[in-house]
Amino acid sequence: RGGTRPSHQKMIEYIDAYRDRFGVEAICRTLRQTECEFITSRGYRAAKTRAPSARSLSDALLIPELVRVFEDNFSVYGVRKMWKAMQRAGWDIGRDQTARLMKLAGIQGRRRGRTPITTLRADVPDRRPDLVNRDFTAPAPHRLWVADITYVHTLSGFAYTAFITDVYSRKIVGVATRAS
Repeated sequence: RGGTRPSHQKMIEYIDAYRDRFGVEAICRTLRQTECEFITSRGYRAAKTRAPSARSLSDALLIPELVRVFEDNFSVYGVRKMWKAMQRAGWDIGRDQTARLMKLAGIQGRRRGRTPITTLRADVPDRRPDLVNRDFTAPAPHRLWVADITYVHTLSGFAYTAFITDVYSRKIVGVATRAS
């Protein structure tokens, strides 16, 4: 593989930030004792002297251009439209590469339509007691019922469905469906 893996790149940045305070060997020794993937002091020095890969150089050139095109298009384009916009701007870039670079740049498209509302925040704290003490088991049928709500996006909007389920038998004992 060419270049440095992203996890190693973050470790190199971390070592660069703290090397004067703790020393490269001490940092690498400490990282080795953790469960995360670690880099040795030898690997750190090799990575620092290695020339940047063609991909990282290309990324450094493309990301600012990608951000510019994104902002020129009102910061709403997703991967597919950004890929087409970059091609129109004269950049020979693939769709997966566009997605990777957008993720690296921290940009994403906007979704159309309304977001479903499943919960409304109360103005006052909920003071109702927990009558089952978070114990969702029942010794017999019809002793404990629980409720849940879900939604489905349809052509005419969102359809909300609430279920009441018997904890013991896991059977649905009540259901209600409403459109938004």
